Amino acid sequence: MDFFTAMRISSSGLTVQRTRMNVTASNLANVDTTRTPEGGAYKPRHAVVAAIPVAQTFGEVLADKLHTQTTGAEVVTITTDEGPGRLVYDPTHPDSNQDGYVEMPNLSVVNEMVNMVTANRSYEANVSAMQSLKQMAKSAFEIGA
Repeated sequence: MDFFTAMRISSSGLTVQRTRMNVTASNLANVDTTRTPEGGAYKPRHAVVAAIPVAQTFGEVLADKLHTQTTGAEVVTITTDEGPGRLVYDPTHPDSNQDGYVEMPNLSVVNEMVNMVTANRSYEANVSAMQSLKQMAKSAFEIGA
């Protein structure tokens, strides 16, 4: 694997983790949202991540086919949880139904915080890999000088 392939893999990881962090932040910001423009409570969103080949040139594709296929990551889509929301009894809430229940978003703050921490740690790991790659390239240039 060459230097640029390793950089593409780490940068794809950085992009994925940034998107996951943004989706999680959006979910946390709307944890108490009971009214949306679409109607009803906020529907949590989740990033769907898939492995993608990082080979771009013919030579890279050929090398991948001859050895093992090198993959990065990509957010394929952002899905919306269409399940029913939690019903909370609060007859004084302006969005309560005739029985006094309010539909709240179907998300857990604890799960969202876990998602945020894992996205943050993965982002940090990719930054560390990029820094190591830069240091290796710098050391390689110093050898020839």
